[in-house]
Amino acid sequence: MTEFWLISAPGEKTCQQTWDKLMVATTRTNNLSTNNKFNIPDLKVGTLDVLVGLSDELAKLDTFVESVVKKVAQYMADVLEDSRDKVQENLLANGVDLVTYVTRFQWDMAKYPIKQSLKNISEIISKQVTQIDNDLKARASAYNNLKGNLQNLERKNAGSLMTRSLADIVKKEDFVLDSEYLITMLVVVPKTSYADWQKTYETLAEMVVPRSTKLLFEDSDSGLFSVTLFRKAVDDFKHKARENKFTVRDFQYNEEEMKADKEEMTRLSTDKKKQFGPLVRWLKVNFSEAFIAWIHIKALRVFVESVLRYGLPVNFQAMLLQPNKKNMKKLREVLYDLYKHLDSSAAIIDASMDIPGLNLSQQEYYPYVYYKIDCNLLDFKA
Repeated sequence: MTEFWLISAPGEKTCQQTWDKLMVATTRTNNLSTNNKFNIPDLKVGTLDVLVGLSDELAKLDTFVESVVKKVAQYMADVLEDSRDKVQENLLANGVDLVTYVTRFQWDMAKYPIKQSLKNISEIISKQVTQIDNDLKARASAYNNLKGNLQNLERKNAGSLMTRSLADIVKKEDFVLDSEYLITMLVVVPKTSYADWQKTYETLAEMVVPRSTKLLFEDSDSGLFSVTLFRKAVDDFKHKARENKFTVRDFQYNEEEMKADKEEMTRLSTDKKKQFGPLVRWLKVNFSEAFIAWIHIKALRVFVESVLRYGLPVNFQAMLLQPNKKNMKKLREVLYDLYKHLDSSAAIIDASMDIPGLNLSQQEYYPYVYYKIDCNLLDFKA
């Protein structure tokens, strides 16, 4: 399970007692969840008005930062196209896997100094993650363009003989070049019609050079034949060929152009390889930064919500529960029994219930402070 429930409850005589009660209720006898204390430092409380406003701002910031974390993770999966199983290895926070980071969370005093006001800390996070989001857009756009151009060229060199580029198939000696009167045409003939082609090609127009056809290349369905004829017979030849279900490819042998195409392909391929390493490194570093920022927002939300619900002086225990998948419903019931005294109106309200005038901003309401953290950030199961 990569889902965690981050909750808080007011300190009894001490916060340790709150913790012990939770442990007895959820793990010692019935193994409903694996629990860790979630350490939140002594943050500056500020005024009640600021806290109320901040509560809404943090909810929006939480959604935004989560979306950036997921975008970076998903783009990492896209970039590591052939090795998606390696994606999880690269999705680390502070060099450790996400579950370890969350369960051993320590506030980063250097990045988010707790002498600053809560509003300032949330602004630092907002600026930092907005920057990551903008950088990701720019880097992804550049890399995707490169990849797209390369794929278009590769596509040209693959596929059926009807559509693919012929430049890497033909050689100079296959053509009559620099002749005022003669021209070499390339014709795609279905494999089932080889005999028909050999019998009829010389008669498709008046001025076809006898015995001039040669099979240059085959794929699973067709063959590419060359044939030499007089220039003035070209239109007539094309028309008759079409009637016989032979496809004449428009192709001019041009060494300069073919060389330029090959060089372009090599250049794009080299550029893609050059960009790949630094891009993956950037994604790793910034995934870590964004994920760390996201968990700090969860910590800020628990702090603000706990002060608003449980009052001052600050006295609450934040706890991280990793529910046992089979027992999630039971765990909810146990937590409700444990904390229902905190809120007389706390019959569990589910966000899916539509109650006029009550905006739960898609967040279920419980008598204790609750936020979900899901560490499975990808659409595929890596």
